[in-house]
Amino acid sequence: MTIGRRGFVFAAALVLLLAPAEVRAGQPTDQLRTQIDRVIQVLEDPELKKESTVKARRAAVRKIANDIFDFSETAKRSLARHWPPRTPAEREEFIALFADLLERSYISKIEVYGGEKIGYLGETIDGDLATVRTKIVTKQQTEIPIDYRMLRSEKWLVYDIIIEGVSLIANYRTQFNKIITTSSYQELVKKMKSKQEEFDEDEKKRTSQR
Repeated sequence: MTIGRRGFVFAAALVLLLAPAEVRAGQPTDQLRTQIDRVIQVLEDPELKKESTVKARRAAVRKIANDIFDFSETAKRSLARHWPPRTPAEREEFIALFADLLERSYISKIEVYGGEKIGYLGETIDGDLATVRTKIVTKQQTEIPIDYRMLRSEKWLVYDIIIEGVSLIANYRTQFNKIITTSSYQELVKKMKSKQEEFDEDEKKRTSQR
């Protein structure tokens, strides 16, 4: 379950959390902007910029990510037809694993971005579903269209990110389906736990080298 080029682009989408908004639109966009401001405060905090506080900085960003993303909805849609057969315990475990891996794979990468600009192109709301259309303009003036699909419960939460017509959910759904159909659901969980252990080992190595 490698990230690859597509994963890099999805990580780029998270620049939204770093860049100043050019235009304020309706409620979904406003709620995203609130979280943008929170992340910027974390990243501009002099104490959290220190190398010794990387863990604390990422923990703070992950906490905000939990207020932005509906990981349960993303996990369910990514598992697709393999979701209904899962027991309540399996679903709970999968959501926790999926959220952790998604955060570790992408959220930490926002630290490497800077100077990109966000243009809001508009939003559409259909009942409890909304799409916020944006574009990222890189330092090289390359434009990357990005749509954020949101679901409203008590507030608007992102459940999918669409990059140049390809969604985060579709990306994971393909990977998950291939593993389950060629092996088993249990093998998917095993691979996810193995990836989780890799992240833990990498974090230990980085800590020991400081």
